[in-house]
Order: sequence, then structure tokens, then C-alpha cells
Amino acid sequence: MTQTKGLEGIVAATSKISSIIDGQLTYGGYTIDDLAEHATFEEIVFLLWNDRLPKQEELDQLAKALVDEAHVDDAVLETLKKAPKTANAMAAIRTAVSQLALYDEASEDMSREANYAKAIKLQAQIATLVTAYARIKKGLEPVAPKAGLSYAANFLYMLNGEEPTEVAEKAFNQALVLHADHELNASTFTARVCVATLSDIYSGVTAAMGALKGPLHGGANEAVMKMLVEIGSVEKVEEYVHNKIENKEKIMGFGHRVYKDGDPRAKHLQEMSRQLTAQIGEPQWYEMSIKIDEIMQAEKGLKPNVDFYSASTYHALGLDTELFTPIFAVSRMSGWLAHILEQYSDNRLIRPRADYIGETHRTYVSINER
Repeated sequence: MTQTKGLEGIVAATSKISSIIDGQLTYGGYTIDDLAEHATFEEIVFLLWNDRLPKQEELDQLAKALVDEAHVDDAVLETLKKAPKTANAMAAIRTAVSQLALYDEASEDMSREANYAKAIKLQAQIATLVTAYARIKKGLEPVAPKAGLSYAANFLYMLNGEEPTEVAEKAFNQALVLHADHELNASTFTARVCVATLSDIYSGVTAAMGALKGPLHGGANEAVMKMLVEIGSVEKVEEYVHNKIENKEKIMGFGHRVYKDGDPRAKHLQEMSRQLTAQIGEPQWYEMSIKIDEIMQAEKGLKPNVDFYSASTYHALGLDTELFTPIFAVSRMSGWLAHILEQYSDNRLIRPRADYIGETHRTYVSINER
């Protein structure tokens, strides 16, 4: 057997959902640059789940459903309210996502129609859970979505209790588009492995959230923001970064196993960071990021990935650092669900082998002779 650590370079599935070819990310054949510039997140959801962009009537129906299906059972919200104040946000929301299955009578219905309906519910409800958790932690009551607002605008509305500015809505929509799918990343592969056993869709996305929680996947932008706060000013960047490099410590938000010439999503988030930090009068977060970027490229030959500039972008939108990874889940839910539906449509149990490197030819020795 040929062994590849971390399955690097191994093709484990065929898919129509997204591709990364020659450093270019596409969703269903549309480049990420094209979609980030022009598409709404609702259009992306439809594209990922149906392999085509929606017509106006279809888009309107989906947008309405994402508002109509956002209600979460009070028992699930009660779980969030009872979570310890010290709980990890992703752990709390992952638990709530799993609990959603208990209040869905169709949770075990494996028909295509039922799973598509559950996909809409999950995409709607993840926004409710994240915003509700954020408000509960501040002693506030959850806010229901408002009909007529986009998915991006409704998320910010449910989070803050007021409608966002046009600039904030556009920036958040673009962030959702950029994070929606990324081929067989760790959380998506986890989701597919889970549902390949013919486990239910709720189990699949819960498993994916567990994988996303890790700092080498979804948690990287949290680490980036904590680093920026620790540095404090542009003047301190050079010393900080060089000390990290000399001590062989990792600077989060740089490099990517798939992209060798830079993450194509990063430039969009970089521009968002520039605009939003200037708008709120805190350009230092962008300026520090730029300085770190320049040093890392010059010293290590590493370019920023999607997590690096998303940190200062989310901060400028007024989002708490602990929400960065849950917000990643809000967007990536669309991709997870697309891959789960695709896995169900042509399923085969995913069962790789391991290259055994332990001892051999041992014989049992009774305990009094050991």
C-alpha cells in the first residue's frame, strides 16, 4: 500500500461542487472572483446544492425559506442559555446543532426531498444559533429574522438588533460567499465520511463542526486577531514577527497546503479589511496586517490565506473574536450540506487503510511474568 501522511495529494471523491485547479477556486465552474464580486450568498447556496444559479423565482423562494425556517425550538435555546459562561463558543453551538435533530420529525427520513428540506432548515437555523448564543452571553434575548432582508443583513440584524449599513451588509455577504465551500477540506471530508455510513444529515454537520473547531482549520482567524491585539501597534510588528520566526513559532493565517502561489480569496478580504477598518476609525488593524504580510512573504516566502484578513474584517464589523469560527460555520454550512447531498446521491462507505508500523510477532505473557 502507498502511504501519504495527511492524505495529501490523494483524490478521495469526484464532485461537481467546487474545484481548486492551478490555484483557482471555483464553485460549480464559476470563479471565486466572479462570484465574490457579483453573487449574493443565497445564490451561492442554490448553486452549491443544485449545480446551477437560480432563476429569480427560485431565488425568492429560497430567500423566503431561509427566513421562514429560522425558528429554533425553545429547548435548544435553553441549552445555550444554560451553557457555562466559560464554554467554548464552537462547542456550545456544535452541541445545539446536534440537538436540532431531536426536534425534527423528519430527521431520520433519508429521501432526497426530506434531506433537501433539512438542508434549508440547517442553513437557516445555524444563523439563529450563532446570533442567539452571542446575545445570550451578553444577557440579551435572541432576535428573530426580518422578512425582506438578505441572509447577510439578517445575520447582522439578529446579532445587533438593528439593520446593518449597506457597506457592512455587502462586506459580510462577500465573506459568506468566500467561505462557502473549499473542496475536500478537513470539515467537509469529515462530513462525507460520517454520512457515508448512511448516518443522518444532522450527524454529518455536527461532525463537520467538530473538525472546524480546531485551530488548524476554522480557529485560525481567532488566533490572528488575538495576535494583532497582542502586538498592539504597527511599530511593534517587526520585532514581534522576527521573534516568532527566530523561535520557530507559527504565525497563524499564512500558507496553505493546496495553494502554493497564494489563496485567491485573501485579496478580497484584504480590501474589505482596508475599507471597514478605515470606516470605523481603526486602520491600525489593517496596517498591522499588511506589515505582517510583507515580512512573512519576504522572510518565509509565505502568503496569507483566507483566515488572515478575515480576522480584521470581522473585528471591524463589530464581531466578537469568539464568534469568528462559528461565523465560518454559518457560511461553510452551505458547502457541507452540498457535499452531504452529493455523497448520499452516489454513496460508498469511506474506509481507508493504515500503514502499520508497530511491533510484530509478539506472544502473550501472563501478568505475573511481565
